[in-house]
Amino acid sequence: MEQPLKQIVGAAILDSLSEPSELLVARRTAPESLAGLWEFPGGKVEPGEGCEDALLREIREELGVDVELGTEIPGPMQQGWQLNGAAAMRVWTARILDGDPRPLEDHDELCWVPLRHVELMALPWIPADFPIIMAVLETVEQADTARS
Repeated sequence: MEQPLKQIVGAAILDSLSEPSELLVARRTAPESLAGLWEFPGGKVEPGEGCEDALLREIREELGVDVELGTEIPGPMQQGWQLNGAAAMRVWTARILDGDPRPLEDHDELCWVPLRHVELMALPWIPADFPIIMAVLETVEQADTARS
C-alpha cells in the first residue's frame, strides 16, 4: 500500500479576490537546492490540523499577515499538486486582511507580480510550482470572463 504524501499547503495571495491583478510571490532561502527560486508561501500541515487552518498559521508565521482564503485551485490528485516523491500541495487563493507582508521565515524577498503569463513565467520558480501558476492564471481568467 502506498504511503500518503506529506501534505503541504500554499497560498496564491492576490491583491483582490474579486478583481485580482497581482500575485504575491516569495523567494526561498533554503534548502540550498531551492534557494533563490520563487514559490507560493505556505508550509506543512501539522498532525491533527486542517489544511485551511494550517495555511492561515503558515502565512502568519512566514509573512506576518492575516489572510482571507478564497477558492482552492484544484490539483490533479486528491492531495492537490505533486511537489516531489514525498509531498503534495493544496493551494488556495487568498487576500491580505491585516498587516504588511514581510519575509520572516524561509524567504529573503517578497514581490507583487502582475497576473500575466509573461511576467510570472519570467521568474525562476520552483519547478513543481509551474503547473500551479498556470492553473492560477486560468482560474483568474475564468473569473474575468464570468464577470464580463
